[in-house]
Amino acid sequence: MARRIAATSKKPLGWRKILPLLDTFTDRESQLIYIPIIIVTFFMFCGASWQIFWPATDAARYQCYAINFWFGTDALRHLPTEQCSLVITTPHTAFHSLPTEYPPFTLLAFSIPLLLPLEYYQFAFALFMSLTSVFIYWVLQRYGPHGSALLYALYLFLGALGLAQLRFDLLPACCMLLCVIAAERKHWTAAYVALAFGVLLKIYPILFLPALFLGEQQARGHITVIEADTVEEGPASALRQLWQQMHHIFHWHWHNCLLFLGIVIGVTSTFALFDLNGAIVSQLSYFAQRPIQIESTSSTLIWLAQFLGIPWLGVYYDFGSVNVVSDISALISPAGTCFLILGFVYVLWLQLQGKIDITQAAIALLLLFIATGKVFSPQYLIWLIPLLAYAGACDLFWLFLWGSISILTTILYIFFNSQLAAPTSPELIFIPNGFLEIVAVRNIFLVLLTLSYLFNWFHTRQRKLLPEMHIGRQARFVTKLARVRAL
Repeated sequence: MARRIAATSKKPLGWRKILPLLDTFTDRESQLIYIPIIIVTFFMFCGASWQIFWPATDAARYQCYAINFWFGTDALRHLPTEQCSLVITTPHTAFHSLPTEYPPFTLLAFSIPLLLPLEYYQFAFALFMSLTSVFIYWVLQRYGPHGSALLYALYLFLGALGLAQLRFDLLPACCMLLCVIAAERKHWTAAYVALAFGVLLKIYPILFLPALFLGEQQARGHITVIEADTVEEGPASALRQLWQQMHHIFHWHWHNCLLFLGIVIGVTSTFALFDLNGAIVSQLSYFAQRPIQIESTSSTLIWLAQFLGIPWLGVYYDFGSVNVVSDISALISPAGTCFLILGFVYVLWLQLQGKIDITQAAIALLLLFIATGKVFSPQYLIWLIPLLAYAGACDLFWLFLWGSISILTTILYIFFNSQLAAPTSPELIFIPNGFLEIVAVRNIFLVLLTLSYLFNWFHTRQRKLLPEMHIGRQARFVTKLARVRAL
């Protein structure tokens, strides 16, 4: 009996040492809560140090776009010749050239690091993104479930170690997080404004607009949840109920949606006065004409198809990435779009039935977009990391699957991408051994995770409880005083 007690008491000793340490990093009143993000930021600087002054990074391109817009093409002579040769092809005067592949509002983010000397631009940009990362960490500490900020730091370390500071994707990801937090607290105007600025920074957050609008109408009682009994009666009954609610469409609350459209259209139109092609046309054509990138799920299908006798025709460099071409390329790309549309409708259908909430809809739509897209850049993980942390996606299934996706993406970026990209000549593009195999494993995990989330396999959509609504300063003071008296 004594041995049994000793054995059972010995088991939790390790956890007794770890759990108080974790509580120290997750307690909102602790003085050490920012140590995890400080450590992660330090390692991100280490991971990006090998390219922080390299003229071929994305941050270096941002510098080219900013200088070209504010000062004209002649000012680019102060930068290395190879730095801007791929992004600035024709000369322009000041205020007449916008980024080709990004929304024009990104110039604001690209221009802030210009306050420092030109040679320190990439370091200043990395510092700017580090501050953004710390802000997201603070938001999660304040508004997310217990441990969400620590989970954010962990996922950032695993999946964005070498690139978070050299991309601006933390900015739209932050806007998406603020949008979701505001929507769950019924601050609809703030949610739409945050989403609008996310779209102005990168187009992908516009996927969330229908889900946000639907969530607002449900919260205001304009659209009722389709009951399970109605669904069991058949699709016709459910569609009939939905059609009856559509009759009151003019009585729905449209003000916030119109505000969103006003912000996006107004800012874009202002930039269009300077450069119509760069503000509107180039964004759409760039997205439509971009080929299948070598790290995408579509590329994995092309690679696997060669084992069935469909030849892999080759790779080439264009649109800032290495792309693949095959006889089935023209078939795979539209198929991915069809799956995206079907999945999009399915997510809205789940939301209509009340089976998913605003946060789950946002995560599902982003997973769909990445898994079915013809491009998968490593920074796409940054779009999901704050939302996953806010949802509390940290059980064994998430830690294994998302952790594997993150680690494999980091390995591909740090150890393979530097060998892969060869923009000077297609015949010089070298695909390292094992690269396509790692891409395939990572993409299979991504598809499995997406399907699991859509159909809630293994309870993948399960969320952690959010903290109680914030109370006023006076009430917090009374609460703290009561605690002191209790001691």
